Amino acid sequence: MNHSCCAPALQEVEDKRKVVLVGNPNVGKSIFFGSWSGMYVDVSNFPGTTVEITRGKVGEDALFDTPGVYGVSSFNDEEKVARDVILSADVVVERDLFLTQQVIDMGIPMVVALNFCDEAEALGVKVDARALEEALGVPVIPTAAVKNRGIREVYAALPLARAGHAHPEIDVEVVKLLDRIDSRPEALMVLEGDWTVAGRHGVEPMAERERIYMLRRQLTNEIVEKTVSRPEKSGRFRDLLGRLCLDPLSGVPILLAVLWGCYELIGVWVAGDIVGLTEETIMQGHWEPWIRSVIGSYVAESSVLGQILIGEFGVFTMTVTYLLGLLLPLVLGFYVALSILEDSGYLPRLATLVDRMMTCIGLNGRAVIPVILGFGCVQLGTITTRILGSNRERTIATSILNFVVPCSAQLGVIFGMLAAVGMKLALAYVGVIFACLAILGTVLNKIIPGKSSALLIDLPPMRLPRIGNVLRKTCVRTYFFMKEAYIWFIAGALGVSVLQVTGGLDAWQRLVSPLTKGWLHLPAEASTAFVMGMVRRDFGAAGLTELALSPWQVVVALVV
Repeated sequence: MNHSCCAPALQEVEDKRKVVLVGNPNVGKSIFFGSWSGMYVDVSNFPGTTVEITRGKVGEDALFDTPGVYGVSSFNDEEKVARDVILSADVVVERDLFLTQQVIDMGIPMVVALNFCDEAEALGVKVDARALEEALGVPVIPTAAVKNRGIREVYAALPLARAGHAHPEIDVEVVKLLDRIDSRPEALMVLEGDWTVAGRHGVEPMAERERIYMLRRQLTNEIVEKTVSRPEKSGRFRDLLGRLCLDPLSGVPILLAVLWGCYELIGVWVAGDIVGLTEETIMQGHWEPWIRSVIGSYVAESSVLGQILIGEFGVFTMTVTYLLGLLLPLVLGFYVALSILEDSGYLPRLATLVDRMMTCIGLNGRAVIPVILGFGCVQLGTITTRILGSNRERTIATSILNFVVPCSAQLGVIFGMLAAVGMKLALAYVGVIFACLAILGTVLNKIIPGKSSALLIDLPPMRLPRIGNVLRKTCVRTYFFMKEAYIWFIAGALGVSVLQVTGGLDAWQRLVSPLTKGWLHLPAEASTAFVMGMVRRDFGAAGLTELALSPWQVVVALVV
């Protein structure tokens, strides 16, 4: 079930109600936010963290979309942010019934949005909304957010928000604390052992979290038993496929098939056919001659300024060609593949499948998510490591991302170059990269004290990806990637052009010649690509496409 709760919020504008959307990751909060907020959106980091809070307006109300969480606590930055927003809130929307009950135990007025009703019906799952409303003691509104059903009804029901039925045993314990802590929500946090909230009130946190969680889980199980009916066994193909993805005997072949599909999509079709059209035919065949003729009528190409603008590494020639003819189609292809895997429900199953393997390098299966996102953009993958449970895990994952994982633009170039040298050498490249990953992860796992945390992750139903979702995610991610990348490509082109016209590029090639020619057996010009890679990794990878390399030199250059 997918729930949304509505409760009081941040006391920053006293004449406005604060509506706070809270829930597990990927439960539809953003759809409610987009539908309610209209055009006004402000995204900023929560003070003291890198966690983003999205803020908007709905009528005279202030609307906040919080990061996805599984509970209100202090286990990670997301939960701390969600906790602080909820503790001072007016309205909340979320997914897990356990989290719903936790907010009810806080005594916060609430409306529950029962989301994904359409998918539940398709799976044969029936939820008695009226019985659920009686059990929780708050209004319950069935919704199907992706189909725009029930969203207006939830907002219209906010004036009906009320405190629900708190767990009796937990309620008694909370009331005992109210003589020392004047806020019921914060009293519950102290009872559950939240040291941050306890510190605000100058009291010791109580060690009751495990007992309270067990009581709450028992209550939610009883509520589910009374209000939800499921088919005894489902024979649906997608349910069978979901189970097969989790079993190592079938999950590994499925993973290999998925990787092969991504290779065919990005490495063969996009990097071969599409890039052949965009880079060679359009950019090199039409754009570069045209822009050289236009700028060349004012500035001689052989001059210093001409070389910088329209020379071999020119800002208007090579840079634009790389950005639009090479990187743009490759990044689009990667994000299409990633969005399909996300929207199908496969990624959480992949995390579960590789959990045991990731434990060997000090991580858990959840770390596969930032690693996979790192294949799109290492910066995005690095930011996403905040979902991991400890600084130790974040350190290991960040090191792997920055030393081993190629971003989508690099990956597209890599796929394109490996497609030309054959499967055996491609496997050799993959083997070296995975060996580096294993060695780096193993060493860090040994030298950094601590151990990997247990995996806790939702497994959504397998589904056919929605074309609209895939296109929207692809366009948004590609836009932000290109927006962030283009300035660095311009800076790199300027830097390399300056080195070229001043003779610094030749000096650099001679300096590193013992490495490139003597040890790596690569052309001296490969060092230019390595210089580009210091500015931006995908810029350097793109530079390798200009070199005449033997099949083994391709593998060596790509590894470096």
